[in-house]
Amino acid sequence: MSYAIVGFGKIGQALAHAFARKNIDVTVASRRPPEALAPQARAIGPTVVARSLRDALEADTIILAVPFGEHREVAKALPSWKGKTVIDAMNAFPVPEELDGLPSSAFVAKAFTGAKLVKGFNHLGAATLAADPIVEGGHRVVFLSGDDEDAIAPVAALAKQLGFAPVKLGKLNEGGALVHARGRTWGQLIFQDLFKKEQ
Repeated sequence: MSYAIVGFGKIGQALAHAFARKNIDVTVASRRPPEALAPQARAIGPTVVARSLRDALEADTIILAVPFGEHREVAKALPSWKGKTVIDAMNAFPVPEELDGLPSSAFVAKAFTGAKLVKGFNHLGAATLAADPIVEGGHRVVFLSGDDEDAIAPVAALAKQLGFAPVKLGKLNEGGALVHARGRTWGQLIFQDLFKKEQ
């Protein structure tokens, strides 16, 4: 399984730290050329490699960590997203009117034709996400939701590999609504820093 993080701001870098901590290879890309990202990527760890967007999108699993308004530009970079898993780590706040009542991830899914989309890694601030997720025998919780049940399992496996405790919330418009913004209010689980003890 190959991984890429698209977007190398605070959240993208926080996620890159999580991959580096576990020595998992990950490609990072953004609107900036790879040379501009390379020093920061190298500083995070040897398994974090900056590449062009086109090269990054060859990965099986792509984590979207761009500002919400830029997801369409990323979507246009491939003619088809069939066979790809897209993890939506973005937040739309305040919620743009164009969503027309849809959870932001359901709106994003429309742009990534053929992809399996899972909402995840979006409810924590960057500093928290970058920190070691294992604290006093507990694992920091990440919430996952998606309309394709088969897509959630490999994302949950990745979250576990990164040291997090994945908690599945079900479909985007059901439990997933707890990690989406509605209008000018955040979902109830946004910014909740929770831990799950080892059983």
